[in-house]
Amino acid sequence: MLGKFFQKPDPELQERVPPGQHLAKGFPVLTYGSTPQVDPASWELKVWGLAAAKTFSWDDLMAMPQSHFTADFHCVTTWSKLDVEWIGVKVTDFMQQVELDPKATHVMQHCYGDYTTNIALEDLLREENFLAHSLFGEPLPAEHGGPLRLVVPHLYAWKSAKWLNGLEFLPQMQLGFWERNGYHHRGEPFAEERYSS
Repeated sequence: MLGKFFQKPDPELQERVPPGQHLAKGFPVLTYGSTPQVDPASWELKVWGLAAAKTFSWDDLMAMPQSHFTADFHCVTTWSKLDVEWIGVKVTDFMQQVELDPKATHVMQHCYGDYTTNIALEDLLREENFLAHSLFGEPLPAEHGGPLRLVVPHLYAWKSAKWLNGLEFLPQMQLGFWERNGYHHRGEPFAEERYSS
């Protein structure tokens, strides 16, 4: 299995590939439950909680500054894919449209299909994070989270929620789906924060 789908990283890549990870030869798809099929024309992204309630349409998202990103992608199931090419909106650009309460410290990501995952606000607001709608120059496929997913390269991929449709700003950490089921509350790959202790 290792040789067919995955390979051990070369020593010169050890600064990019976290401990315990193998390089994927393709781009694996891991999903719990069924894959939502969401038409961009009906897609919405809602913001609420410790932020002024607001709903963004697909046209709203497309009117924001668009950026190209190349980022490494690390899954908690021990595979990594390097140099993934995306197009989307920087989180920092998106957040200019959000009126945030200074008491907010955490965010719950909500998704079509009812998946949730938490992230600290300071992790969300990093410059390298983005809302992705394209993958390798094509519209983001549903199996990879299309029409829109968050991408947080510095955390394990379950924090890069697929099929994103809501950001709930919170005054303290709450646990999302995988976090309630034994995964680490943060998920930093180089620290191997895979599971809660």
